[in-house]
Amino acid sequence: MSDILAPGHTACAGCGEIIGERVVLEAIGKNVVVCQATGCMEITTTSFPTTAWKVPWIHVTFENASAVASGVAEALAQQGKKATVVAIGGDGGMMDIGFQALSGAMERGHNILHVITDNEAYMNTGIQRSSGTPKYASTTTSPAGSVLPGKGEWKKDILMVCAAHHIPYAATASVGYLDDLKAKVKKAMEYEGPKVIQVLTPCVPGWGTDPSKTVSLAKSAVETGIWPLYEIEHGKVKITHKTKELRPPEEYLTGQKRFKHLKPEHIAAIGEHAKANYERLLSLETSSLQLF
Repeated sequence: MSDILAPGHTACAGCGEIIGERVVLEAIGKNVVVCQATGCMEITTTSFPTTAWKVPWIHVTFENASAVASGVAEALAQQGKKATVVAIGGDGGMMDIGFQALSGAMERGHNILHVITDNEAYMNTGIQRSSGTPKYASTTTSPAGSVLPGKGEWKKDILMVCAAHHIPYAATASVGYLDDLKAKVKKAMEYEGPKVIQVLTPCVPGWGTDPSKTVSLAKSAVETGIWPLYEIEHGKVKITHKTKELRPPEEYLTGQKRFKHLKPEHIAAIGEHAKANYERLLSLETSSLQLF
């Protein structure tokens, strides 16, 4: 891994994003061009005049990682060169500000792997809420108080939105299950066209968690059903990590400062929402229903 993304970076101890990106790159190999939106990873891996990247890497603005990757992919194709083109962005770079570029790249069918490093807020600029922030989470722009219990809306289901573009492959992943993440990256690379992998990457300062608990927390998100692991291959849903009985949501929520204000009714609502979503995915899988 150090041959692609060197350890000489300034990411926080326990950073989920740096774990996720190193594993993604390990699965891809050195024949890659990375287009990365502004964010924590851009700041921490390229402190001037140094860089931790040992492969071609392009820093682009918040809103156009997928647009720049589209140009790179087409330029390489015109030159007859083969390399994996990866667009990486977080909540802003893929789910909010950069969604227009992501959507456009998917609609046009460019051969790009889009990786969403989802830490569920705008962490680099001060922990502001995003469309990827979970309901009831406290952020600097959705603070929990006596009137409102944090963010009032459910998290955007970005993977289903991406799948609705009729792309060949879309999947969720978690830094708690690295073998699953690697397998999904390798499977995505087998397809021509746009692919999307959304990776849960816990943020120590943004979530208010113990740096040593990042991986176990990412596993707990899966076991409670709050972050189900599944893939959508040519419109067909498959859960890649099944849980016979979902663990109580408290096991995931407890220990996160952003959720410390939750009341029993909020925790119950989160659990019910997670269960309903998990059962919906199970139903889609067992019915063999094609989404498109």
